[in-house]
Amino acid sequence: VQLQASGGGSVQAGDSLRLSCTKSDRTFKVYAVGWFRQAPGKEREFVALITTTNTRTIYADSLKDRFEISRDSAENTVYLQMNNLKPEDTAVYHCAASYMLSRNKDQYHYWGQGTQVTVSS
Repeated sequence: VQLQASGGGSVQAGDSLRLSCTKSDRTFKVYAVGWFRQAPGKEREFVALITTTNTRTIYADSLKDRFEISRDSAENTVYLQMNNLKPEDTAVYHCAASYMLSRNKDQYHYWGQGTQVTVSS
């Protein structure tokens, strides 16, 4: 299965962006879709996830007040709404799919190519 992430861009601090992650194969079943991000020189870190069955969501504690993950089953797409963006949010954002409920990137077996988000002050 392929995951296509899109929606990144260059914005000012305080702006919002909505990222999209579309799964190419509607028949391919996974348990959760997650967003991760990786800034230059840093480890890839967990941002948020959503389950595909009961729409349970989990967030990184530091981001839950500004980011919101959602899904549109009809469009086979998971979204990440990012509000009040800060320069420290600058990173490549990746979506990934897992058979498990996990914040651990090693439990995700399918990855999109990433979309760049750059926030300037």
